Amino acid sequence: MNKVLLNLNAKYSSFGAAERKIADYISQNYQTVPSLFIGDLSELCGCSVASITRFSKKLGFDGFPQLKIALAKEKDFQPVSENVSSSDSAYEVFSKICTDIYSSLEKTKAVIDKNALEECCVKLLNAKKVFIFGLGNSSSVAQDAAHKLFRTGISAAAYTDNHLQMIAATHADSDTVIIGISHSGRSRDIVEAMKLSKANGAFTVSVTNREKSPIIKVSDCVLTTVSDETNYRILGLSSRIAALAIVDAVYSYIVCKSKSAGSFINEAESSLTCKKC
Repeated sequence: MNKVLLNLNAKYSSFGAAERKIADYISQNYQTVPSLFIGDLSELCGCSVASITRFSKKLGFDGFPQLKIALAKEKDFQPVSENVSSSDSAYEVFSKICTDIYSSLEKTKAVIDKNALEECCVKLLNAKKVFIFGLGNSSSVAQDAAHKLFRTGISAAAYTDNHLQMIAATHADSDTVIIGISHSGRSRDIVEAMKLSKANGAFTVSVTNREKSPIIKVSDCVLTTVSDETNYRILGLSSRIAALAIVDAVYSYIVCKSKSAGSFINEAESSLTCKKC
């Protein structure tokens, strides 16, 4: 797994035009880049030597030589998000899926709003009831979130049926936190249920892969995931794993804070140790 390429891919959206040319070239020619001088790469990318130095520093290196060394050390060079093919062995399929998941988690970690994540956790700690909405592939994430929150003593329930979501929304109030999980952010039923919940005074949180989507407009707090689902996926594996990672982070935060405050926590949480501040 090439961690340099994963890091490059995660930061791609923050690059300027010249930096994207460098990133594109390295992604496509990562095996030969360690043998190039900085001037060679400059000519191949059509950019200045200074741009390559700045690019290397953005990736966390002191300069281009250190970037080359890091690439050279990666023995298992492998492009990010490769498609599974019929000629792959079972282990090769597994390896490619691991790469996709790792890439998704790294990119999600890079873009998630830290303040929004903190606000979401604080709201959940003080909520009297929590409703989690999810449909289709997101329903399993919603159920996992409800299960974990309920174990901490929070009154949480998952609704994975659109009719039940609207019924739950009618019972939402200012003491309620609503979490809507939608990879596309365009699930009409979830958006409508969150809209009604918000109108009733609930605090709304969305977990979505799309920054510009209808669910954002009805959310007080947005937790963004990132995934590059490939064409062999029937279900969004990487996006689901990224959303589950957020759920686990929220759960762990609540358990730790509740223990620190001396609150009651189910014995099932005794295996999770947290350092008190």
